[in-house]
Amino acid sequence: MNLIAANVHKTLRLLPRAALIVMVLAAPVLAVPLMRADAGATIDAPAMKKSGVGFVLLVSLRRG
Repeated sequence: MNLIAANVHKTLRLLPRAALIVMVLAAPVLAVPLMRADAGATIDAPAMKKSGVGFVLLVSLRRG
């Protein structure tokens, strides 16, 4: 009886710590669907201007 009570006491002492660890590990996983549901959270890079330097460089290298 005493051994069973000691095991139950040890398990009940570890239970809050285990629950805290599970919540910390599960928070990012649970936050991902919430972020994907919002369409306004997308960050886009500004469009680069085409300067045409690549074509000029290609032509000059082919001539040389």
